[in-house]
Parts: sequence; C-alpha cells; structure tokens
Amino acid sequence: MSRKLRFWLIFLIFLNGYVSLSFELVVLRQLSFWVGSSAVITSIIMGIFLGFMSLGYFLGESERIKTKYIKNILACSFIVISLFAFLASSFPLVTEYFVRMYSWGIMSSVVQTFLFSFVFLSIGPFLFGFNTTLLSRCLHRYNTNYTGNIMAWDTIGSVMGSLLTTLLLMPFVGVNHTVMLIVVLASFAAIVTRPKWWVALLSIAVLVPTFLINSDSVQRSKYGILVNNANSTIMVKEYPGDMRVLEMNGLPMSIYNPKTGNTAEYMNYINNNFIYSMPRDRVRNILVLGAGGFTAGLKDDFNFYTFVDIERTLRDVSEKYFLGRELPASKRFIVQDASQYLKNSTEKYDMIIVDVYSNSYQIPEGFITAEFMQRVKSHVADDGILIMNVIASPSFQDKYSQVFDNTFRAVFPQNTTRQMIGWANPHDKNHSANILYIWYNHPSDDRIYTINKTPVIYDRFVK
Repeated sequence: MSRKLRFWLIFLIFLNGYVSLSFELVVLRQLSFWVGSSAVITSIIMGIFLGFMSLGYFLGESERIKTKYIKNILACSFIVISLFAFLASSFPLVTEYFVRMYSWGIMSSVVQTFLFSFVFLSIGPFLFGFNTTLLSRCLHRYNTNYTGNIMAWDTIGSVMGSLLTTLLLMPFVGVNHTVMLIVVLASFAAIVTRPKWWVALLSIAVLVPTFLINSDSVQRSKYGILVNNANSTIMVKEYPGDMRVLEMNGLPMSIYNPKTGNTAEYMNYINNNFIYSMPRDRVRNILVLGAGGFTAGLKDDFNFYTFVDIERTLRDVSEKYFLGRELPASKRFIVQDASQYLKNSTEKYDMIIVDVYSNSYQIPEGFITAEFMQRVKSHVADDGILIMNVIASPSFQDKYSQVFDNTFRAVFPQNTTRQMIGWANPHDKNHSANILYIWYNHPSDDRIYTINKTPVIYDRFVK
C-alpha cells in the first residue's frame, strides 16, 4: 500500500468519526428546545444512534461486499449521510416535523423523539458504522496490524467533532453554518473516495438545498431567523396591527406592540397589577429570570431590574428588532444560567419574576424542582413578592399541572395564590393557559378557623 493511499484511508476514517459526532450534537441541539434535554430524551437519541451504528459495523464485514465495489459503496454512503444530515439538522425542516406532530395529535415528547430518531437517525448512523468497517477492510488488506490506528483515528475524529462543534462552531459560527459544514465534509469524503462526475453531481444535489435553507440571507428573509447559535434560534415576526412576536426555537417568548405598549396578556397583568402600582418611596430591586424580550417593567424606569438569561444575544436582538430602543441604565442583563446565578448570588430582591417555562411541552426539568424553588425563595426579601409564570391546565387535567402545584405548595405553603390569565374551559382536558403562581413573603399564620375557635372578628382588624 502506498503512503498516499494509507493517508487518505486514515483521513476518511478520521472524517467519518468527526462528521458522526458533529451530526449527533447538532441534532441534540436542534431537538433540545422542542423536547428538552432530559436523560430520557438524550438516551433515546443516543440509543438509536449507537444501535444503528453498531448494526453498520456488523454488516460492513459481510463477505458479499466485493472489494472492487467498495469505493462506489463508500461514495454513495457519504452522499446519503450528507442528505440525512441536511434533513435532520436544518432548523426549518425540524420545525416542520414538530408542527406536523402536533397537528396529528402526537404530543408526547418521548414519542416525538423516538419517531424522529427512528426515521432520521437510523440510516446516517448505520452508514457511519458501515463506512468505518469498509475503510478498515481496505487498510487490513495491506496490513492486519492497523486495528489500533483505525480505532485511534476514528476516536480522534469523534473527539474533534465534539469539541469543535460545541465549543467553537455552534456558539460563534452558528448552527446553520455548522450544518452546512457537516454536509460539505460528507460530500467531500464522497468525492475523494470516488472522484467521478456522478458523485459530484449527487453531492451538488444535496449541497444546493442545504446552502439555500441554511444560509443567513434565506433564513432571515424567509423564516425571520436573526440568531442561530448553540443555545437558540431567535426570530422576530411582525403581524397585522403592529404586533411583534419574539420566538426562540420556534416558540413564542414575548409579545409587544410598539404603538399601544401592550405585551403578552400575562405580562400585562404582572406589569399593571404588581410593577406599575409599586409605591415610589424607594427604588425596588427586581429580578427577572428568563429575559425574553425584556417586557417585564417595560414602562418602569424608576426601579432597578436584573434580567438573567443564558442566551447572550437577547439584549441586542430585543433592542434592534423587537423593542426598537435601547434598555435604560436601570435595567442590566446578565448572561448566565438562572439556577447558577441564584447559587452564586447573595442578593435579596423585592420582586422575583420567574419566566422560564415557555410552554407545556418544553419544560426545563431543573427549574420545576423543589430544590430550585427553594433556591429562588431564599432570594426574596422580607415583604417581597415571587411570581412564577407556567403554562399548565387551569383545572388540573394532567399530571404535570397537579404535580407542579404540589411542588410549589410544598415550598410555599402559606401566603400563596394561583392566578389564571385569560379564558379557560374547565371541561377541556387539553386546554392550557398562563398560570401565575404568586407568593408573598410576609409572616405567616398557621392557625385555622374551627367551629370551636373562630376569632375572625379580631383577625380582620389586627395589622
């Protein structure tokens, strides 16, 4: 075997490993805000991915595959990988998949993830394993001692794919450009393996729609995508009546009408009933976990606000495209995970607004626990107020709504109220609405009124 041939075979093994891990991580990113990133969801994706890859390893050693056909098979394999990387990783196509799932009545995130993985994450991973075995066979024809080299370069490629994709490409280059790179690398591997006109033609047939759908200009003009990084795909859409909607990962996060000053109905309720009515005897310290479009206290320039969100581009996008104006000096923005911010902070707040639960299907599991709520509670000042906005069933028609309520009341047993915003049908099992859980940090009284002891006449006038 010539040195040049050995180099290209090892390079293809490296490239195969790189593309496989990069592809898997991009898919995890694109699905995370639709179905979350819990251990169950991740295990389904990784289980199907690795399962079909193992099947590819096994079938790649079949004696029916003749050596003279290996180059053609590898070229076709890399082209199919590029095709499925395009289909499974492009945000507009992933969005279309979930829209159809919801329209067909498939609401379970587990079922959605399983179907997606089985359809889009079976053939590609199978071919990753299949390719590795075929390339190994080519090397073993000349030297049977290359097993260690093969495993090492495949692993090195996977490590590089993992590190570069998560630490550099998605955060700074963008997920859409990372998808384009994956498809380019897979197409390049196909052309290197079999430099024929038909291979180039098939590669171009995949590359053109990939670049078209994932280009910045098309994503911005056709889909309104302003940001597409490791954390979020952000859009600002305009509707009749000058209504603007800020969407993150296909989900509405904030609403704002620059003419009327109105925001989302639940945010209007918070602003009008809790913020704008505050006495102006002193500056209140207000914490907002989940910045959204910075509509909390939108018209309040008197009190001091701290907005915390993990998405670093939110302020820039909101000021330029959503609010259309800069935030005042009284509103600072901190880029950090909400739980970590609370963990590292000792500050107390007169009001804390928790707005991290964007819908009933995409639930950040770390933020619905009693431990997280206890951490939030420890930062509410005396006589302060905590407001948590969740999307749930007003009439407790599902287990999530029931257990969330149990969890909240276990941490906040007294001085608590539950306010539904908007219209609700208590007989509709599928109806959900914005529910505000409100806790007042006042001294609590554990007494109850009984037929034997009812001093209500004194309680009503005792302050």
